[in-house]
Amino acid sequence: MWRTRCHLHAFRGVVSSGRDTKDTLAFSCVKRGKKQSSINLLKDARRRRRRDRWLIGVLMLASLSVLGYSFVEVKQGEIPSVIPPSTPSETPSRPQAADAGESLARSSEKPREESNVYSETTTTKLGEAVASLPERVYVPNVGDGTLDVIDPDTFEVVDHYAVGEVPHHVTPSWDMKKLYVSNEASSSLTVIDPKTGKPTGTVPVPYPYNLYFTPDGKKAIVVVERLQRLEFRDPDTWQPMGSVYIPYPGVDHIDFSADGDYLLASCEWGGVVMKVDIGEMKITGSLKVGGSPVDIKLSPDGSVFYVANQGKRFGGVHVIDPETMKETAFIPTGKGAHGLYPSRNAKSLYVANRLAGTISVIDFATRAVTDTWEVGGSPDMLQLSPDGTQLWYADRYHSTVSVVDARSGKLIRRIPVGYYPHGLTYFPNVGRFSLGHNGAYR
Repeated sequence: MWRTRCHLHAFRGVVSSGRDTKDTLAFSCVKRGKKQSSINLLKDARRRRRRDRWLIGVLMLASLSVLGYSFVEVKQGEIPSVIPPSTPSETPSRPQAADAGESLARSSEKPREESNVYSETTTTKLGEAVASLPERVYVPNVGDGTLDVIDPDTFEVVDHYAVGEVPHHVTPSWDMKKLYVSNEASSSLTVIDPKTGKPTGTVPVPYPYNLYFTPDGKKAIVVVERLQRLEFRDPDTWQPMGSVYIPYPGVDHIDFSADGDYLLASCEWGGVVMKVDIGEMKITGSLKVGGSPVDIKLSPDGSVFYVANQGKRFGGVHVIDPETMKETAFIPTGKGAHGLYPSRNAKSLYVANRLAGTISVIDFATRAVTDTWEVGGSPDMLQLSPDGTQLWYADRYHSTVSVVDARSGKLIRRIPVGYYPHGLTYFPNVGRFSLGHNGAYR
């Protein structure tokens, strides 16, 4: 009976004062049923606390996502690799400070200027081994676990199929007989036959973000960003040969010295570039550059490495002397400097500025920006057509692939693809062999 009076009294209170129904009901019930009302209020308070804790948790996870970290990546330093290293990594030592002028002089010696590591990619003619393959552009869509296949003659998507979860790059094998899709979340590589453009199977490897091959073709390197490791494997059997633990988060892109003795690897989340001896599979040097270093390319003369940095206060390219592991120059290009690719004549370096929606052109000889093209979108990793006239790239945040004139920067076509496209490859292409990534050749 008292509950009925309580509810009626609460209703009248709402009509007369306009107060919130729950507050009025609580007030009236305190008068007529203090014990029951106190219990209800306590339950409401507990529910609100649980709701608030849940909301705080969601906001914290969202904040981490915006910063580019997943929960697993934040904890990756605590996660042991599923492949124990056969050769333990060394703690990187800081080389002694060297005179900047001395470093510049060393990086511009005459003998090195006469060489060109890209000499076999300056042709526009495909090699006999790949000349009969149909030209296609393979686009991995990170967001929906699919692959789009584009005919570059018609700019049409001619095939679309599922691969593994979170596919990041499409990588030509060293001998250019196969393509591999790095399915990070599925811990697998999808194998594609370039004759048919169709998948033929999978290779199990741990969390592959990227894939490379040493210049001699004897080792495959699976870049396991999530576990901070470079996994060295037999490229035929995929059995482990050793691994190197990288003591900084975000290892994701590498390139090789002219003689193939060592590599440089970028640590995107740690702001560090590492030097790794390939034969001994161990760290031999490091350089703190700050920001978020990503793609790496060797200069044609083999004297320095160019490292794109998409960090907020950077937006440009570091020039690094690998002998001293010192920075000799920094070239501002644009916000979100991300992908790098040498021109077909090996005289220029294209830089995709993902956040600025531009592509910059750096002259290798002068190390200066000679042009910046306003292309729009969000250009990511770059690829050239075999004849060198078209520059292809995925618009990471726009679900499109763009094609621009490689001489003028004029937009030729935008092609709708899947969600969150990333490291596409134009295959087949020129060169003697593939170093991996999304199509790096020598």
